[in-house]
Amino acid sequence: MDWYPLFNSLRIAAISTVAVFFLGIAAAHYIAKLPRLAKGVLDVVLTLPLVLPPTVVGWLLLVLLGPKRPVGAWAQSTFGIKLVMTWWSAIFATVVVAFPLMYRTARGAFESFDQNLADAGRTLGRSNTWVFWRVQMPVCRQGILAGTVLAFARALGEYGATSMIAGYTPGRTATISTTVYQLWRTNDDAGALRWVLVNVAISAVFLLAVNLLETRQRQARKGGVR
Repeated sequence: MDWYPLFNSLRIAAISTVAVFFLGIAAAHYIAKLPRLAKGVLDVVLTLPLVLPPTVVGWLLLVLLGPKRPVGAWAQSTFGIKLVMTWWSAIFATVVVAFPLMYRTARGAFESFDQNLADAGRTLGRSNTWVFWRVQMPVCRQGILAGTVLAFARALGEYGATSMIAGYTPGRTATISTTVYQLWRTNDDAGALRWVLVNVAISAVFLLAVNLLETRQRQARKGGVR
């Protein structure tokens, strides 16, 4: 059994999750403080990939990153690299489709944060950066953690946009989702089932680990209160 699709899917999901973690937190932290009108407009723009069909997202990325398109042509002429039909092309797709999940959960956590805690830190002479990382982030960690899990799961299971921008080449761009589709097309139901079970097992283990972590955190807080 060729394990390349598993390795490729995990590295794409991991890289994408790291990217959307910081991008989503930065966007959520900034937009949560904006006026309602500006917040509403930006919220629609940043959340749009969540409701668009994955094939539409893939087509838009091809229009932007294709070798004869503005960004793609510039990258190829300047750096000699193609932005599509490589394994890392899938990262563009997974970042776009996973970002709204991280952004919305993080924004909800930031909006429910008690600003009095931040003000208390500032009165003690702490900087805004210190207050953000040492006060706000720990208080909002449940929402941040939920967004991270959802982003990883979405990136791991992405198919539509990934297949359009990265294609399917065994040993080069294949992921679990594209491999399942190709095996199904060739009537290899046993092979497709194996990869489905691998994907389910990874997702289940990851979610169970996160649930265990949340349980321990709640127990630790209850112990601190006592």
